[in-house]
Amino acid sequence: MAQRLTDAERAALKTTVPKWSVAPDRDALRRDFKFADFSHAWGFMTRVALLAERFDHHPDWSNVWNSVRIELTTHDAAGLSAADVRMARAIDALVD
Repeated sequence: MAQRLTDAERAALKTTVPKWSVAPDRDALRRDFKFADFSHAWGFMTRVALLAERFDHHPDWSNVWNSVRIELTTHDAAGLSAADVRMARAIDALVD
């Protein structure tokens, strides 16, 4: 079973995954992405889906036209875990 992040690991999130924030309404990392249009947003989601399959760690997400919101949490840990940080960093590598 996955372990929740420690207090020290949580404190380090601002440097570990600086473009992500802790969602105000749940124990999850959140990031919003904007693209030129729906096609670019959908292409990004496809690349993230392939990462999710490889890592066996699937995001909660939504898409409206050129916007994608991703939230990462580990259901087995009932909150944030190292798997969420790893996935956030991999997603960042796709766009940054």
